[in-house]
Amino acid sequence: MNPSSLPVQQRIALLVKALDGAEKTNKALATCADGDAMVDILLGASTKLGLRLTRRDLTETPPIRDWIWFKNNDPLVTVGDTKPRYRRATPEQSKPDSAEQPERKRFLGLF
Repeated sequence: MNPSSLPVQQRIALLVKALDGAEKTNKALATCADGDAMVDILLGASTKLGLRLTRRDLTETPPIRDWIWFKNNDPLVTVGDTKPRYRRATPEQSKPDSAEQPERKRFLGLF
């Protein structure tokens, strides 16, 4: 079956599935300056896969539409600190040092 004959949502799903594990493409997407640069990379990936997606398809169909929005804007709310969860503190690092850790922002005075 020709992938370009599928509905847009299914072609986007195929593109997302193809991007999973594609290190070069993901690194390029992460280092883009803005959403337009992301769309250019995604259009190239779409062409290589034969999906025939358009710029409009990418900017109007989730989840890629949401990726582009987040690249162009700061998230409305962030939860927790910016330390990735896979980096756990070792016993030597468990003692908080106020000079090393930035002050945490408070969310409605709760955290």
